Amino acid sequence: MGSERPFGSAPQTSSDIKATYAPLPLADGSNLLQPQAPFAADNDPESPRDSYAAQSSVAGSQTLFPIKNERDDNLENASPVDPYPTPKRMSRKLIVGAIIALIVIILAIVLSIYFAVVKPRSKSSSSTPAAAASSSIHGSVSPTSTSDSAKPSSSATAEELWGGDGSTVKASDGSTFTYNNKFGGIWYSDPSDPFKDYAYPNSWTPPLNQSWDFEKDRIFGVNLGGWLVLEPFISPELFQRYPGAVDEWTLSTLMAADTANGGLNQLEEHYKTFITEQDIAEIAGAGLNWIRLPIPFWAIDTWGDEPFLAKTSWKYFVQALQWCKKYGIRVKLDLHTIPGSHNAYNHSGKMGQINFLYGVMGMANAQRTLNYLRIITQFISQPEYKDVVIIFGIMNEALVSQIGTEEIRAFYVEAYKIIRGITGYGAGNGPYISIHDGFQTLARWPGFLQGADRVMIDSHPYMAFDGVPALDPIDTGTGPGAGGEWPQRACTRWAGAFNASRNAFGVTVSGEFSNGINDCGLFLRGVRGRTSYGGNCQDWMDSSTWSAGTIAGLLAFSSASMDAFRDYFFWTWKIGESNKGIVEAPLWSYKLGLERGWMPKDPRTVIGACGPPTGPSWGGKFESWMTGGAGAGSVPIQTAQYPWPPAQLADGNVVSQLPLYTSTGTPVTLPMPTFTDSNGQAVSVTANGWFNPNDNGPAPTPIAGCSYPDPWNANGVPIPAGCGAGGLVSRAQITPPPVPRSF
Repeated sequence: MGSERPFGSAPQTSSDIKATYAPLPLADGSNLLQPQAPFAADNDPESPRDSYAAQSSVAGSQTLFPIKNERDDNLENASPVDPYPTPKRMSRKLIVGAIIALIVIILAIVLSIYFAVVKPRSKSSSSTPAAAASSSIHGSVSPTSTSDSAKPSSSATAEELWGGDGSTVKASDGSTFTYNNKFGGIWYSDPSDPFKDYAYPNSWTPPLNQSWDFEKDRIFGVNLGGWLVLEPFISPELFQRYPGAVDEWTLSTLMAADTANGGLNQLEEHYKTFITEQDIAEIAGAGLNWIRLPIPFWAIDTWGDEPFLAKTSWKYFVQALQWCKKYGIRVKLDLHTIPGSHNAYNHSGKMGQINFLYGVMGMANAQRTLNYLRIITQFISQPEYKDVVIIFGIMNEALVSQIGTEEIRAFYVEAYKIIRGITGYGAGNGPYISIHDGFQTLARWPGFLQGADRVMIDSHPYMAFDGVPALDPIDTGTGPGAGGEWPQRACTRWAGAFNASRNAFGVTVSGEFSNGINDCGLFLRGVRGRTSYGGNCQDWMDSSTWSAGTIAGLLAFSSASMDAFRDYFFWTWKIGESNKGIVEAPLWSYKLGLERGWMPKDPRTVIGACGPPTGPSWGGKFESWMTGGAGAGSVPIQTAQYPWPPAQLADGNVVSQLPLYTSTGTPVTLPMPTFTDSNGQAVSVTANGWFNPNDNGPAPTPIAGCSYPDPWNANGVPIPAGCGAGGLVSRAQITPPPVPRSF
């Protein structure tokens, strides 16, 4: 989301990573259990806005890792009030499991005596606490079950490699904090082997080294909005500091001129402090299991006079991936900004006009965008990251009503071909590809990319931007009926549409939603925006004044919304304070809602909030091709229907006459992070940021001597001569998709 959003209706496992890992000495570990698999519109530019693979080994290592016990309960059958799903009737398998569990308990007692008495106060840096064998039935680590010998003594030099609720975490910046997770999740971090994917955030979510099942597993997600892509209502104090700043373009320009206060580098301070490792730990502790992480294209580079802080946010993005590995959080990466702007909203980088697939520079900006998709895909498809970045959202909220349906679909088909040319086809080969509905409603998309490999659709349903007064009361008491009409409105408006899309298109998620029952909030409609609420917005800008009935009503509304979507990402985790020292858009902060009671403490409690479906229902199964199975692959019919490049853009420009970039540049390879072990020694990293070496074609670059128009302000300007397909066809060809990698 952002400050201006109209309503829009057998895989390679992490065990293949080539990294040094010290095995547990046989003297200590030969009798311990091996790791086990856990499971058998308003368009005002100022206004905002599956089946598991076979279980994998754990890197073939003897090193122990906390056992996550198997459960066969279906989360869908969980009661909205019970903390855990009701167990099924006891079976022979369950009896056998109980016997095994008894053996494990006896083994744990024996080991505890051994570590507490025979081998007191010692710990190998390559071993994991013996308490792994006495984990709770939901995979949590009980602080009381860990013997003293499993904890480093005052003289120990080894770091803890894992822990559960109540454990002490050493953060990447050297600080420490207590991990609070009542849902059975564990963190795991080995400085000498940083790419292990052993962690899981809670008992009902598979560890990262196990496949995600889009049919059975549910996405309980939250966005990290406003962190690497700034928005006025999420970081209001920064925009208040620089009057006249309305988007990241103007903010960057004004900051750069303020050299006395650090210039543009002030943005890096925001990157360092707005989201930290503790936020990711708290997200796991809240029962969530995914984040959606927006990034800007200028994390890779900038061109010309673009004022953005280039190549800096990338290292914070990669750091976030390491944090997510540590706490078992999966990632939906989202390319949030596009060269030239694809929607003219402030969260696209620059407000004003669309210059992506529109205007004189529309095709040139599309060339740049395809190249960025290529670069990002190469990085996240590496074995080191493919089990944490499961979804790649290739463009956030393209305004299809202006760009054109045929044009955006042609772009999506070309992007699909490029991405799958890098990754190959089939489950486990690269990420799911997520496209946004373009504010066209979900019902417009079935049939598009039929038979494509793992393409999903993302919708951003909001009530806040309906553009009409929203005065129906939500404070209707704290008992049954809390929230008045708002909870049922969420169920009626959204549940059927999302279920129908799952049946007809495939995997469907709510990539953004909020508790915004109105459009009140500082800068929510943009720095200069006006609201349509109809009442006094001050009532909604300081949550410390809200009544118990208001809080109960919002909790009912958020619960109904989550149940209606099934798979979702709340927008957003955190809203920064204004210069008043308070959060002035509290309806949009998951973190604040957790603290003050209008977000569910356990996301499973929302299941069933909408009751039995009154409209379309989803049977719980996707067609095979939708999740990378039989039938998934190339899309020749779609390629013919939506050719690339298109012959003409929606504004009437003939593509053959428009300026293009020449494909003679050198591709950018995104840098891998560097690591040091607990002894300060460099850790060898074999990956190089480029997954598929067969993709060795050139990148787009400006044609020498061409006077290109401003790529951010090229609507209706004269077309320059000699800058594209009309005059230099042989030099300005659009780079074809790469040759698929052999597996």
